[in-house]
Amino acid sequence: MASGNAVWNRDNIYFGVTPTLWWNDDFLDIDIGITFGQCVSEMALAGYDGCSVGHKFPTDIGELTRELELRRLRVSEPWTSLFFTCNEMHDKTVADFRKSLAFIKAMKGTDVVVAELGHSVHQQPLAILPNRPIFTDAQWDGLTHGLNELGQIAKDAGMRLCYHHHMGTGVQIRAEVDRLVASTDANLVYLTLDTGHILFAGGDPLSLATDYADRIKHVHLKNIRRPIMEQALKDNLSFKESIEAGIFTVPGDPDGCIDFRPIFQVLADHDYRGWLVVEAEQNPAKANPLRYATMARNYLRDVTGL
Repeated sequence: MASGNAVWNRDNIYFGVTPTLWWNDDFLDIDIGITFGQCVSEMALAGYDGCSVGHKFPTDIGELTRELELRRLRVSEPWTSLFFTCNEMHDKTVADFRKSLAFIKAMKGTDVVVAELGHSVHQQPLAILPNRPIFTDAQWDGLTHGLNELGQIAKDAGMRLCYHHHMGTGVQIRAEVDRLVASTDANLVYLTLDTGHILFAGGDPLSLATDYADRIKHVHLKNIRRPIMEQALKDNLSFKESIEAGIFTVPGDPDGCIDFRPIFQVLADHDYRGWLVVEAEQNPAKANPLRYATMARNYLRDVTGL
């Protein structure tokens, strides 16, 4: 039983976790040498159904399938970077998306998580909010038309495109998420709700979940340590500096400030079906990955009853 009166159906909910607890895929120096095998074994030990993929994962479909099936895991989603706001990048962006689509179909999944990384600053040593790209109307048109195109490609293949609002990109703050939702086809372009990214960007994850519950088809569960977030904003830290300072943690961590129960209630009330993916970009030298993965899974079990 979820918080409140809504009932979650275990057949329709899948609990995932990202490799970012074990290493960082944007900043490869945040890594203490944990292997792929240890990573996925600990995911299984913590009680997850699946995971997103990281740079240490096998690229061969057969090998990856064998390793995950051995641990009773599945792939929750591949990440695909889009560049519709950059010059002469439409065709390559579509081609890259088709590769991700083929991958997740081969892995018997349904969701492809995407974000427009044209002009993004999240991997640069820059203050993350003041330096985010501001798209022109022409760039917005290129992005939204491109998303509808990809959404149709995904739908034709029996898959779903789920857009991820992301720090350091042109779809970061709530107003930008609103514009993207209003400018895309509700039957083709869905949302990935990322609780930590929207809070870091000055928004409210509960409000976002409430307003767009019917568009949300994928969820990333990231918690925030509020004092570190406030310091990161005050000191104009970069995304990497914020991660290294410990801004992110998992649901269930008492150091986190996000109340996930009402968010889960909204999703359950709208018959949410899909992945709930724990994500916390932490330094594994400071935050033991298995400890935090288990902490989050226990919390999700308590809240949802699943």
